[in-house]
Amino acid sequence: MRTGRILKRLFWNNTAEKQRKDGMRLKAFENLYQEYYNQIYGFLYRMCADAGIAEDLTQETFLQAYTSFHRFRGECEVFTWLAAIAKHTYFKYLKKNKLHLDAANLELVVDSYCEGMDGPEEYVHKQYVEKAVRNVLENIPKKYRDVVLLRIYAELPFSQIALILKISENSAKVIYFRAKKLLMEVLKHELEM
Repeated sequence: MRTGRILKRLFWNNTAEKQRKDGMRLKAFENLYQEYYNQIYGFLYRMCADAGIAEDLTQETFLQAYTSFHRFRGECEVFTWLAAIAKHTYFKYLKKNKLHLDAANLELVVDSYCEGMDGPEEYVHKQYVEKAVRNVLENIPKKYRDVVLLRIYAELPFSQIALILKISENSAKVIYFRAKKLLMEVLKHELEM
């Protein structure tokens, strides 16, 4: 009889303690969601240029973050961790829907390489540049593509990109500038034709 009361008390205490901890965890995650929702949504919107898809992917990103919150080690900023999850969520979406990078919004990449261009030929020029950028991004190694996308779309510093990709900060810089150089060479070749 006494053992039953002790077990009941232990079970109730463990259940109450678990509920209290779960409530605290949920509250902490709600704060995280409110603080980073707009940034993650903006990151995904810049990648896909579709508000509905960006909304869905943002929700999926936070769901993935919630289920793997226990794995966050604090080695990088929270936004960096969430951006990495968002990037993977976006690529999973592309793969699931049998889409390729041609579904990605490359306008930011193109604009970063066509800054300062004016005139009526700008539209045609941007179309050529976008096609070349798409081609380069599809054919460069995954690590190069990840660095370029995290740098341009998430606007992450190289230190944070390095943490996400588990490379040195110097490697992230070198990869980015090699990818940029490769892109410039391809664009130069494409535009001379």
